[in-house]
Amino acid sequence: MTNNNHDNGKLPFSTESYWTNTIHLPEYPSLKEDLQVDVIIVGGGITGITSAYLLVNEGLKVAIIEADKLLHGTTGHTSAKITAQHDLIYDELIRNAGKNMARLYYEANIGALKFIEEIINKQHIDCDYTHQDAYVYATTEEYALKIEKEAAAYEELRIEGKLVNKLPFDLKINNALIMKDQAQFHPLKYLAHLTQIITEKGGYIFENTTAVNIETGEQPVVLTRGGARVTGNYVLSCSHFPFYEGAGLYSTRMHAERSYIIAAKTKKDYPDGMYISADEPKRSLRSATINGEKMILISGESHKTGQGEETSKHYEALELFGQQVFGLEDVAYRWSAQDLITLDKIPYVGPITSGQKNVLIATGYRKWGMTNGTAAALLLRDIVCDKKNNYRELYTPSRFHMNPSLKNFLVENANVVCQLIKGKLEIPQKTIHDLSNDEGAVIDINGHRKGAYRDVEGTLHIVDTTCTHIGCEVAWNNGDRSWDCPCHGSRFSYTGEVLEGPAEKPLQKYDYTMLDNLISEDSGY
Repeated sequence: MTNNNHDNGKLPFSTESYWTNTIHLPEYPSLKEDLQVDVIIVGGGITGITSAYLLVNEGLKVAIIEADKLLHGTTGHTSAKITAQHDLIYDELIRNAGKNMARLYYEANIGALKFIEEIINKQHIDCDYTHQDAYVYATTEEYALKIEKEAAAYEELRIEGKLVNKLPFDLKINNALIMKDQAQFHPLKYLAHLTQIITEKGGYIFENTTAVNIETGEQPVVLTRGGARVTGNYVLSCSHFPFYEGAGLYSTRMHAERSYIIAAKTKKDYPDGMYISADEPKRSLRSATINGEKMILISGESHKTGQGEETSKHYEALELFGQQVFGLEDVAYRWSAQDLITLDKIPYVGPITSGQKNVLIATGYRKWGMTNGTAAALLLRDIVCDKKNNYRELYTPSRFHMNPSLKNFLVENANVVCQLIKGKLEIPQKTIHDLSNDEGAVIDINGHRKGAYRDVEGTLHIVDTTCTHIGCEVAWNNGDRSWDCPCHGSRFSYTGEVLEGPAEKPLQKYDYTMLDNLISEDSGY
């Protein structure tokens, strides 16, 4: 098997997704002056862009504010399945939220699928949209029983499904559950078309503009790091993790997971369909046409952010699976993504707190952002326009289902405490002299814990390893060249800049020239 992106098993300096690599998006300016609009949308992913598209069509004046480049966050790193089959979810929802809420969850997501298809057809968007059947399969008896329970939940909820005992490729399974007529697409081609419509209808889009806080009130004001202020009637926080938590304590009500994707050419033909294992570790499959050739996207290997093994091992595990099942000829792309999971696995969409009706959030899609993100945008539109929406209660952030929310709340926050203590007690095993080019690690400098990365040219970048959110110690992510917090999933670049919330402030940077004397004295040079 040849390997385009790494040499002798070493990961490349950066891993760009197939989606971001194969489309040229227009560049948008950063916000320099104060602005007043009807609706301020923070976050330029599928929810933010779809919300803006819907709201400009309602005649409202809208501004999107994106901290980085549009569509370079989770939306640009998805597997891009459009389906209401979200692994094994419906049996669990019936038990924890009730039959009515489980049915509403299905209706919201299948409605989102139909909405996306309708927009693609109406706007004639060329985005590689194809209908595909979705399969969730089990390779063990334990999960085969769970799939049977899921099939029973389908029947109870009037969801069309079918149990089968084999897949259309060479992988031995116990059983599988099919949800027919789902879909897949190229998400950035789809959303890039919507951004054109937004700007044509007078909407504003600003990149490299970081929202840092909100002045609440009848007309909330979004404050940006550059000093510009945006005033509106509503603020929609569509920034993956809410950039403003208010009194919602969302960092205690969600946890972050990273997962990995490879795009590969195979020796064996890949059939139609989208597949995901019910068993762990997850293996998720779909096809994509890349440079005129049919390839497969293999994703999985989920773990809590900052708590996984070396990133390279996750990619190697996906390649091994692909090699065993399909025979890999070439791996064209590798990338990773971060997702947020709520206490009850249902996203939070709606007012950030019961007392702040004009600050709305949308977060916690649990790896199913194409439909949940679209359903969220439709709900946000209806809240802003005071329209009826059957899914308000389902998604409301103020809900609390005693089971499983209380148990998961206690488990997740106990894990945070454990990681906090663990990070403070760990003693760095490396010094600055141990680092090769393109290597990062937690190091010891005169008894002080620091994070250091020596780039491909040999330049050192040193940061404090204490996360600026609640003070946990970050870990080095060698695949993404980032510092990741194991407590709430904040991520920082190797220079310390915030990549993912809930942290708002960068890691403290240290001037290498200032430390050079300390290091030299310590080493006796």
